[in-house]
Amino acid sequence: MRQGLIASSLLAMTCVLSGCGSGSKAPEAPPSAVSIDQVQWTDDAVRDLRAAMDRRAEHGLDAMTFAIEGKPGNADGDRALTQSALRYASALARGATDPTKLYDVYTVPRPRPDLLPGLAKALKDRKLGEWLAGLAPDADGYHRLSKAYLALRRPQDAQTPAIPAKSEPLKPGSTDPRIPLIARQLVALDYLDGGAAGGDRYNPAMVRAVQRMQADYGIKPDGVIGNDALEILNLSDLDKARAIAIAMERMRWLDRTPPATRIDVNIAAGRLAYWRDGKMVDTRKAVVGEPENETPQLGSPIYRLVANPTWTVPRSIQSKEIAGKGSAYLRRNNMAWKDGWIVQQPGPKNSLGLVKFDMKNEHQIYLHDTPAKQLFQEVQRQRSHGCVRVEDALGFAEMLARDEGVLDEWHRARATGKEAFVPLPREIPVRLLYQTVLFGEDGQPVIRSDPYGWNDAVAKALGFAAGQSHRVKGQGEDVGP
Repeated sequence: MRQGLIASSLLAMTCVLSGCGSGSKAPEAPPSAVSIDQVQWTDDAVRDLRAAMDRRAEHGLDAMTFAIEGKPGNADGDRALTQSALRYASALARGATDPTKLYDVYTVPRPRPDLLPGLAKALKDRKLGEWLAGLAPDADGYHRLSKAYLALRRPQDAQTPAIPAKSEPLKPGSTDPRIPLIARQLVALDYLDGGAAGGDRYNPAMVRAVQRMQADYGIKPDGVIGNDALEILNLSDLDKARAIAIAMERMRWLDRTPPATRIDVNIAAGRLAYWRDGKMVDTRKAVVGEPENETPQLGSPIYRLVANPTWTVPRSIQSKEIAGKGSAYLRRNNMAWKDGWIVQQPGPKNSLGLVKFDMKNEHQIYLHDTPAKQLFQEVQRQRSHGCVRVEDALGFAEMLARDEGVLDEWHRARATGKEAFVPLPREIPVRLLYQTVLFGEDGQPVIRSDPYGWNDAVAKALGFAAGQSHRVKGQGEDVGP
C-alpha cells in the first residue's frame, strides 16, 4: 500500500501543481485600449459580484475580506466597483498573495492576465459570474482541493484534534483505541507501510516508524508517543483546511499552461516529475535543501549535461564545514586548492556524483547525482545544501539525452572520465515548487509536513490564524551541495 500511496500521491501532486488533463487555459488577454473609466455597472452586475464573492470559500478565500465599494450610476461609483471586482478577479487569476513578497526568492513563471478587458466584456455580456468562475485553475486537483476544503469547514469542531491526548504517554507494546488513528497518519506521512497497521496494539513496526519521525523532527527517538510526537501526528480539521487553502493559493500562482516538456520538483515532498509533450513519463525521489539551506522556488532551465563533473566548493561550505580539516582530509576526498578555491576532482565519490544538470540561475542551484545514495531512503529528504540530488541520476541523464537526441554525445562524454559538457539542443524548463498536500489512493487529500515552515507566511496573508508548524531538523550528513 505504501508504494501505491507514493505513486498515486505523486501523480495527484503533479496534477495539482500543473493542471494535467484539465484543458485549462491561462487567463490571459492581449493588451487592450479599454480604460477603467469606460467600464459601466448595473445593479444586477453588483449583485452578481456580491454572489461570486460570497462563494469565495470554494477557493479557500473565506478568511479574507473583499469589500465592494461604490454604487453604479456615476463615474466615481463605477470606477470603485471596477477596482473592487479587479481585486477579487486578480486573487482568482494569479493568487490573493504575491509570492515574490512572501519569499526572498521566487522566480517560477506566473500568470500575467490583462483582466480589465475581460471584465468589461463580461459586464457587457451580462456574464460576470461566469467570467470570474473561469479565472481560477480549471484542474481536477484544484476542484478536489476545493471540495475537501468545503467539507472541512465545520465551525463547531474544527479545532478538535483527530487523535485525543491523554495524560500518560503511549509506550511500545501497549494497547490503546487511538492506535488505528495513529497508524493511519503514519501511513499518510509515509513513515509506515499500510500492511504493518492493524489492531489496537502499538506494535514494533509502528514503533520504528515513530522513531524515524521523531529523529526527523529533532525529538528523542525513543518510540514513546508523548505530547510532542502527538502534535506532529495530530491535525484538526482547521489545520487541514488551512493547508488545503494554501495549496489552492499556490496553484493560483502558477501558469495555467506550463511547458509541455518540463521537470517539476516538489521541494516539500522531495519528489521529481518529468513531463514530455504534455505527459508525465517519469517520477523519482529527490533530496533537497535542509532547513537553513532551503532550496528556493525557482523557474530555471537545464541547458546542458555535465559528465564526470568537478565541484568547486562554495565559500559558505568551505568556511563552515571544511576549514581547519587539513590536507589529509582534502587528499582523502580528492580535493585540492586551485586559484584560491577548493575543487573536488571527478569520480564516484565526488559530491556531484557522475552527472550534473546545469541550470541557468544566479543562485547556483542545479540538479545532480550524489554518492550519498542512502538519503533517498529517508522520508524527509531535506538534507542537502540547497541543490537537488536526483535518484538514479545517471539513468535520468540517459533518459534526457535520448529524448533530446544527444545520447551518442553523452556516452562519449561519460567515457572520457574527465569533466565534459553536452549542450542540449533546447533548454528544458525546471520548476522548483513547494506543495504540502498530496492525494491518497482513495482520492482524499493527504496533508504532508511543512519542512521549511513556508506555509505560515501564506496562511497569514490569506487571513488564517497561526496553526501547527513543525519543521524538519537538519542532519548535516555531508558537505555536498
